[in-house]
Amino acid sequence: MEYSRWAPHYERIRAEFGFPFAREEVAAGVLLRLLKPADRTEPLGRLDRRIRGRDAVVVGDAPGAGPPPLWRLPPTRMRPALLAADGATAACLEAGLVPTVVVTDLDGPVPSEVAASGRGSVVVVHAHGDNVPSLERWVPEFPGELAGSWAGPPRPDLIDVGGFTDGDRAAFLAESVGARRILLWGFDFDRVDAPAPAARERKLAKLRWARELLGELARDGASPVLRWKLDGSLAPYRTG
Repeated sequence: MEYSRWAPHYERIRAEFGFPFAREEVAAGVLLRLLKPADRTEPLGRLDRRIRGRDAVVVGDAPGAGPPPLWRLPPTRMRPALLAADGATAACLEAGLVPTVVVTDLDGPVPSEVAASGRGSVVVVHAHGDNVPSLERWVPEFPGELAGSWAGPPRPDLIDVGGFTDGDRAAFLAESVGARRILLWGFDFDRVDAPAPAARERKLAKLRWARELLGELARDGASPVLRWKLDGSLAPYRTG
C-alpha cells in the first residue's frame, strides 16, 4: 500500500493505543544502528525477488492451526512463498518448512526465528516504540539476511508498506512485491492465548485492526486475498 494511503490508518491506530511517534523514531534509529550495511540496502527489492509472481502463504499463529498443509495446494509453475508471522515460525520449522520470509517484532519465540534465519529465511524485523530492548538483544543474533521495517515513511533502508500486526503486515508486504495470490493460513481474530484480561483485550483490539486492514487489502490490493480454511478449502477474504 502506498504510504500516503496507509498513514491515515496508522494515525488512527496511534490515537487508539497511545503510541508516541517520537518513540517509533528512536526504535527505528536503534534498528538501523544494529543492521549490517547489506541489510540496510534495497530491502524491498530483495524481498521482491523472493516473492513476485508466486503464491504467498501467510502463516498466522491461531490456536490449533499448526503449519500449513502445502501439499494440498494444486501444483503451480513457481512454488509458493511462505511468510511466517512471528510465532508461526516455530510451527513451520517443526513441520520441516523453512519460511521464505519471517515477519516479526520480536515478541514471540525469537530463537526459532534465529534458527530460520540460519536456514535461509529473510527476517523482516519491525521496530516500534515498545521493542527497543528486544531489538538490542536479538538483532545481532540473526546469522542470515535481514530487512528492517518501521511505522513511519518508507526510506531506502527501512520499509513501510502497511499493516499493523505481524500477520497483516506480512500480507501487505506480499501484495506490495507482486505476489500472485495471498493465502491466509492460521488467522483467528476472535481467540487469543493471553490469560490476563487486560492483555487479552489489548490483543483482541489489535486483531480487530488486523481484520479491518486485511479487508481493505482484499478490496483494493492487486493480489487476491483468500482464507485458507482448516478443511482445506479456499475462500475470498471477507471481514464479515
